[in-house]
Amino acid sequence: MAFSKKDNRKWQFSKPRKEFKEELLAIDRVTRVTAGGRQLRFRAVMVIGDGKGRVALGTGKSWEVVDAIAKAVANAKKNLTEVTMVEGTVPYNLEAKFKAAKVMVHPASKGTGIIAGGAVRKVLMVAGYKDILAKRYGSTNLINNARATIKALTSFK
Repeated sequence: MAFSKKDNRKWQFSKPRKEFKEELLAIDRVTRVTAGGRQLRFRAVMVIGDGKGRVALGTGKSWEVVDAIAKAVANAKKNLTEVTMVEGTVPYNLEAKFKAAKVMVHPASKGTGIIAGGAVRKVLMVAGYKDILAKRYGSTNLINNARATIKALTSFK
């Protein structure tokens, strides 16, 4: 917690800077049927990154959405991986497959931006890429697409 005085007014609360950029991929209601009835929980899937080449994916389950998100961020912090970046893009074409999800990532010239969709775009944004092209094939599963993207970005020779 940090307090600051702005424009000679009363002291105001200012938010502390976060260590990582956080992107929410999905929040799902998960129901488990037991002898006592249905148990409803929430599953959160988060992607975190520092914008300088570190990225991770985490999941968390809880009875409350806020707790599930906190667990997902904590889980992601345990799984941080380094990705290679050359002038805001990848050095050469990459392909990776994770289960049924297949991702192709291509370098792009300056000013192109991030041309990708869904989970792939969020992973590339938090990792810190500026100009990059990506295409996913095979699966629409957010978690598998994010894992395939991270696998592609860490597969440099």
